[in-house]
Amino acid sequence: MKKDKEIIVLFDGVCILCNGFVNFIVKRDEKAIIKFATLQSNIGKIILQKKVIKDDEMNSVIVLINDEIYTKSTAAILLLVELGGFWKCVYPFYFIPKFIRDFFYNIIAKNRYKIFGKKETCMIPSKELAARFIQ
Repeated sequence: MKKDKEIIVLFDGVCILCNGFVNFIVKRDEKAIIKFATLQSNIGKIILQKKVIKDDEMNSVIVLINDEIYTKSTAAILLLVELGGFWKCVYPFYFIPKFIRDFFYNIIAKNRYKIFGKKETCMIPSKELAARFIQ
């Protein structure tokens, strides 16, 4: 019997851009299989320690697919592909060398608070979303 795919997204809970990306994913994840946790949460910290994430990847969306870890542009591309449908069209970007993709990703990541802003506290999910957030 094949194990169902497990997808966990770790994101910066105070980043307005990151929260917007999570909301974008939630609206398009029709099967509601993608789970979320903030980087600042206890479970987020445990996963980061367990997976030994490099410091330069901490300002990144981090995606675990069946316990395999992906960061930066690779994480974003694979997450969009998981949504299926139209979003699979981003897959060809995966074949652009990672150092080029991540160069542009890093510019946005390093300036995300300046460009999009920052909240004082982490996102509090609605009752409907709470089941999709791991503790």
